[in-house]
Amino acid sequence: MSEKDIKKEQENAELQDNTANSEENNGQEQAEETAEDTGSETKAEAELAEMKDKYIRLMAEFENFRRRTAKERMDLLKTANEDLMSELLPVLDDMERARQSMEATKDVDAMLQGLELVFHKLKHVTQLKGLKPITIKAGDDFDSDLHEAVTQIPAPSEELKGKIVDVIEKGYTLNEKVIRFAKVIIGA
Repeated sequence: MSEKDIKKEQENAELQDNTANSEENNGQEQAEETAEDTGSETKAEAELAEMKDKYIRLMAEFENFRRRTAKERMDLLKTANEDLMSELLPVLDDMERARQSMEATKDVDAMLQGLELVFHKLKHVTQLKGLKPITIKAGDDFDSDLHEAVTQIPAPSEELKGKIVDVIEKGYTLNEKVIRFAKVIIGA
């Protein structure tokens, strides 16, 4: 064998070793990459599962909160007038006594005084709870936020055109909110 042949054999042997080493390294790298991919995939799946669990729990908690507040609201509405009714019971008792005394007595002045006292008591209780009458009189400007025009009549004078001529029914506010509009007649 000549030196050329020996060099070729050595080069072929080195090439084969390098190829074998390279294939071995590639195999190891692929195995490592696969292990890394599998590790990151399982990690991502675990994170996804954890996020789904948190989402489901949050939705369940919100649904429970919604149901609880709806139940509390219904309970509050059922007992909302309890305070007002307990305040009105003495007035109702006074009205009952006044009715009984009307049957027994013939003194009209005494009956009127008794009814006036009961009326003032009722008015006081309603004012304590925030009920106030809307004060209007003939000649005031019409305000659609406070008044309801029932009808329109020819104005008795020029200054009453487009203004309130008469009040048919009082209006009321409860804590600054209109609960009944005043029914009025407007001059045309």
